[in-house]
Amino acid sequence: MTGTDHDDLRARLQKQPEAVLAVEFGRYRNRLWKMISFRLDPRLAGRIEPDDVLQEAWLAAVQRVPHFLEHETLTMFVWLRLIVGQTIVDMHRHHLGAQMRDAYREVSFNNAALAQSTSVSIAARLLASVSSPSQAAMRSELAEQLRTALEAMDPIDREVLALRHFEELTNSEVAEVLGIQQKAASIRYVRAVKRLGKILEQLPEFSRESADA
Repeated sequence: MTGTDHDDLRARLQKQPEAVLAVEFGRYRNRLWKMISFRLDPRLAGRIEPDDVLQEAWLAAVQRVPHFLEHETLTMFVWLRLIVGQTIVDMHRHHLGAQMRDAYREVSFNNAALAQSTSVSIAARLLASVSSPSQAAMRSELAEQLRTALEAMDPIDREVLALRHFEELTNSEVAEVLGIQQKAASIRYVRAVKRLGKILEQLPEFSRESADA
């Protein structure tokens, strides 16, 4: 979006906030759904659907249009992502409460707080791609090994990996979300991918999957 388009969007939002926001929300709905699917605590599967989060986020966004207008450097997608992130936090607190483990501690980047740690989200997504082990105990052990290894990564590198590889944000969007330069975001992504590859090489289950592919 060019600077002129950015200014035009803000002008239209001031005149018809809900109508204009509805169009923008629809434009980014699929991308926000992807974020929710990645970030939502797996223990809430069957209790909360991504569409439930989107509905709550929409209501929150309508109320917070003035916040977007006050922060002129924010792009619409990144702002909506912040709203969705806070909605996920609220739902985790409401449904899990005291059950939330340290692994799901709040992580904040540029005021975007997610109750679920990025390492847990990445581990869950990677485990879903592994056909074995089938036994719950073995999967639990593998999940713990993955989380431990991922949490040893630099926190920002890990977040860049999640944003680029799993949420599929652009490099410029990653830089905006994390408040870093685009060049730094790119360098961190390459480093994080290499680090993830080394982590997976150390886990026999993933090595077997790669060999069988």
